[in-house]
Amino acid sequence: MRLVKRRVGFAALVLLVTTLHASVDRITGQPFATRSEVIARHGMVATSQPLATQAGLEMLKAGGSAVDAAIAANAALGLMEPVGCGVGGDLFALVWSARDRRLYGLNASGRSPLGLTLEELKAELSRKKLTAIPPTGLLPITVPGAVDGWYELHGRFGRLPMRQILAPAIRYAQEGFPVSELIAFYWERNLRAFAGLPGAALTTWAPGGKAPRKGDLFKNPDLARTYLELAEGKGRDGFYRGVIADQIDAFMRAHGGHLRKEDFARHTSTWDDPVSVNYRGYDVYELPPNGQGIAALQMLNLLEGYDLRAMGRNSAESLHVMIEAKKLAFEDRARFYADPAFHQTPLAWLLSKDYARERRALIQPDRAARVIEPGRPPAPHDTTYLCTADAEGNMVSLIQSNYRGMGSGIVVPGLGFGFQDRGEQFALDASHPNAFAPGKRPFHTIIPAFVMKDGQPWLAFGVMGGAMQPQGHVQILVNLIDYGLNLQEAGDNARWQHEGSSEPTGAYTTGGGFVYLESGIPWEVVRELKKRGHDVRTDLGGYGGYQAILRDPVTGVYYGASESRKDGQAAGW
Repeated sequence: MRLVKRRVGFAALVLLVTTLHASVDRITGQPFATRSEVIARHGMVATSQPLATQAGLEMLKAGGSAVDAAIAANAALGLMEPVGCGVGGDLFALVWSARDRRLYGLNASGRSPLGLTLEELKAELSRKKLTAIPPTGLLPITVPGAVDGWYELHGRFGRLPMRQILAPAIRYAQEGFPVSELIAFYWERNLRAFAGLPGAALTTWAPGGKAPRKGDLFKNPDLARTYLELAEGKGRDGFYRGVIADQIDAFMRAHGGHLRKEDFARHTSTWDDPVSVNYRGYDVYELPPNGQGIAALQMLNLLEGYDLRAMGRNSAESLHVMIEAKKLAFEDRARFYADPAFHQTPLAWLLSKDYARERRALIQPDRAARVIEPGRPPAPHDTTYLCTADAEGNMVSLIQSNYRGMGSGIVVPGLGFGFQDRGEQFALDASHPNAFAPGKRPFHTIIPAFVMKDGQPWLAFGVMGGAMQPQGHVQILVNLIDYGLNLQEAGDNARWQHEGSSEPTGAYTTGGGFVYLESGIPWEVVRELKKRGHDVRTDLGGYGGYQAILRDPVTGVYYGASESRKDGQAAGW
């Protein structure tokens, strides 16, 4: 999920913080948690919407697996949190199988239209007087992979029938549910960008001409029918080869879009081996590109050379090296991360400790870097988050997104869901690894994470929010491992986010970018960061959204957390 950013004045900032998070006090910057960790033995679900959490928990209590719970929760979120996810988007997951004693990785991201070339795309952009792929409309749409992801996960790890798994979401879509506070805030802001677009976005999400407010009951009968087709019709094939694909094809042809039924029929997910680095005795796993997960691993490799505990939590010294590590990793992200079917990312080199030592030498202890280049590989000789856990020890780390909030703003009439705008992330330079090509997966921001300790599953977690995600992963792990915070404190702790690095779209930037600091960072630290050359700014949004489940390796007891920046809930039984 890529959150819509909010740059506001100080008065508005104070007002909105007070309104949305009155219970949160980051003034002192001391360790705290907005609530206790949730502790349970038989299972745990953590999502960004309490009703979705309960849908997942319902599956666990009915004897379902962690994957069944994850699908039920994700389906509910597609209805209840359309500002971040839905079946028009993509999905990535890491699954710990207690039976196999193995961590599985699933890449369920979709590809660009087979019938559109880079030259044709650039010509269409030129006719529309655009210099980049826009965030809304028909051009940024790629094949949605989420539904195929559900069925891949269910086919390997599911226990309950899909009819039962999708039942809570179908019931809520038919009968209505009360919209929660933060989601209502984003809902209204997203709809502003959709006026004039073809399709049914406004009639679907703004019944009566306005977005639902906090506590309003919202129904989506069209989405209920789509879910019923998945649950009781032809299932996965109904979406990619049947009536739903037919409706999408007809709409695209009528309005100048490029996706066709053939694109849906040829879609496949891939089971990928997760990649990892060891950080202070913990094996941290991410999925390989086309996602950005390895940026978090690169940052951890760089930070392992510093005694962050001695530097102190939220000190100028620790924040400085973390921000500089992000800059270094993100230049490699801009240069090397792409669909491995088109470009072989040099993973072994990027994740090596030797390369980390080489790049770490570029971090100056007293000065923020202004210009950074990507590394030079040796010559050749390659957004909603949720997690669940069940009584057998299976754990799921799953992330699913439309990219920018509600995505492209395109809703095919009668289907009840919007399409992602993930194609916006393609580069237009043919020489770039992430350049647009027919049937290609774009660079992806959504990344689930998983951590092992001494060969045992320890932590499933994620942090939503575009480029914030690898930065957030690192901050969570540093809070847990270096600073000893508990699972809830680690998420509620004040965060930072750096922006202004080069991008996988081909945009190259200089000047060092800028860093946003959340309240709770002491003023003397802010002043010291400015002295070191950091461009420090204030931002209300943009710090992501975190859920996590931690497993005690001795007792098997689960700890759950859902942070205060979202409407979410962790719940167990």
